[in-house]
Amino acid sequence: MKLKIYILLFSLLSISITAQEAKLTATVSKNKLGINQRLRIEFSINKQGGDNFAPPNFTDFKVVGGPSQSVSQSWINGKSSYSLSYTYVIQPKRIGELVIQPGSIEMGNKILKSEPIKIVVTKAVDIPKNPNDPNFIAEQNIHLVAEVSKSNPYVGEGIYVEYRLYFSENVGIYDNAITEAPQYNGFWNQEIKGNGTMPIKMGTYNGERYRYAVLHKALLIPTKSGKLTIDPMKMDIVVAVPTGRGDFFGNAITRQVRQEFSSAKKIIMAKELPLANKPDNFTGAVGQFSFSITSDKDALKSNESSQIKVAVTGKGNLKLFELPKIKTPKELEVYEPEHKENVTVTSTGIKGTVSDQYTVVPEYKGKYKIPNVSFSYFNPVNKTYQTINTDDLYVNVIEGKELNTSADSNYVNKQAIVTKGNNFRYIQTESSFKPLQTNHFFKSSWFYILLLLPLISIPIAIFIGKKKEEKAGDIAGNKARKADKLAKKYLSEAQKQLGNKEAFYEALERALHNYLKAKLGVETADISREKINEILSDKKVEKTTITQLIEVLSASDYARYTPTTNVQMKEEYNKAKKVITLLDKQL
Repeated sequence: MKLKIYILLFSLLSISITAQEAKLTATVSKNKLGINQRLRIEFSINKQGGDNFAPPNFTDFKVVGGPSQSVSQSWINGKSSYSLSYTYVIQPKRIGELVIQPGSIEMGNKILKSEPIKIVVTKAVDIPKNPNDPNFIAEQNIHLVAEVSKSNPYVGEGIYVEYRLYFSENVGIYDNAITEAPQYNGFWNQEIKGNGTMPIKMGTYNGERYRYAVLHKALLIPTKSGKLTIDPMKMDIVVAVPTGRGDFFGNAITRQVRQEFSSAKKIIMAKELPLANKPDNFTGAVGQFSFSITSDKDALKSNESSQIKVAVTGKGNLKLFELPKIKTPKELEVYEPEHKENVTVTSTGIKGTVSDQYTVVPEYKGKYKIPNVSFSYFNPVNKTYQTINTDDLYVNVIEGKELNTSADSNYVNKQAIVTKGNNFRYIQTESSFKPLQTNHFFKSSWFYILLLLPLISIPIAIFIGKKKEEKAGDIAGNKARKADKLAKKYLSEAQKQLGNKEAFYEALERALHNYLKAKLGVETADISREKINEILSDKKVEKTTITQLIEVLSASDYARYTPTTNVQMKEEYNKAKKVITLLDKQL
């Protein structure tokens, strides 16, 4: 009878274990440690029948112990469990964000793999003798992590970086402050704004349960190919660590410690846009776009203005390329276009519309053709170049003076002479002249004024001429005045936006980029700190001036996600004005 019971129990246990879905999991004892510390990693299979376990290639780690194998099988409250584990003790070989690749095991005809695990390795740490040391506990329970949406985008393709602060339920956070903002060298970047709140969410980090908050999120667009680095963000955090003791009412007593935390450096490998099938009119647009040219009037009169709009709509690097230009007949007077941007920045890129609006004023009656225009862009989704061609656009002028199109515009048609009875008269032989009563001009007031005027004008003209010569000879002064006017021209929009932080720094950055494009002949996509330094050094610009320009650009990037006062914005405006003036004088 007992034998039957044992057989029944063993059968039920076998059925229960067989019904489980096989899964290989990997867990670590810690996911943040110093270069001088070790960690334990365990690979577990929850079903019998696994064979030929293959550990990962611990490229960035040294195996100092293992593998050790253990089997666990239990039956609790009618539920069975089974676990076969392989354990290793490893030590990192270098500092940085390292990845432990998946292990694998054969299960029947399938090969099961574990998930990869990220490990953050810092510089050597002082290993506490007491594992209950509050600083050690805080370090093990809080992680500042930079998550990047894509590590190998094309040049011009938007990606985003998100900084998350993970903290376990064992500790509390009382205060935090960013001490060092991340640097995005080689990227065009802009902060992705949230709704003003920072909600606490639940999630997992390296397989462990954590609370987390998103501290900062930014859109990044690579401006050059190759290896690009996102430098770490650093924070000071006040952490409440449990002491293991309780008060009179049983509440846990905590101790507050201040710790500095840093995210790992991230490496982005930006790909060059393909050269194959690259259109001649490609100017750097990357994304998914539509293109159109429209007029606000079907018909108009001469000297009446019409608006022709060239627009690109879609999602991509809308701020980093130039719109195609239209070609108009010489009979149409066309003014410089007004550039407009109606865009929003999201984690998937810049979305909206950019346009150039031309004002056209016809002078003569007629129908004038504006030839079709093409726009090319690179689509990173299907990895191909695409070109959009518009139809011809016509400006129909229905009223106004006719345009003389004859071969000889000086030709005049002769008119027949019409004679009348009184066309010819007899010649009068006698006169009836009488003397006129007039005031004498001689010795009058006007006579003396006009007489002395040349004598007075000559020394005045000589004085004015000398002043002009002095001014013309003042080369440094002329350059300074010209540079000052140029700086005011480029920074006029930024001056209008003083007090509006986001709009001011966007206008300031655009003004500096436009100035560099105009003076150095480089496109926006090619503008980087290294490129600016190289070009300006070749043009013999002083190192201090180059450093001031780069400081203004860096301050503009940094100020986007830090509190800024109107006084600071005014100071940044004056610095930008000064550096443009210095650059123009030296160039």
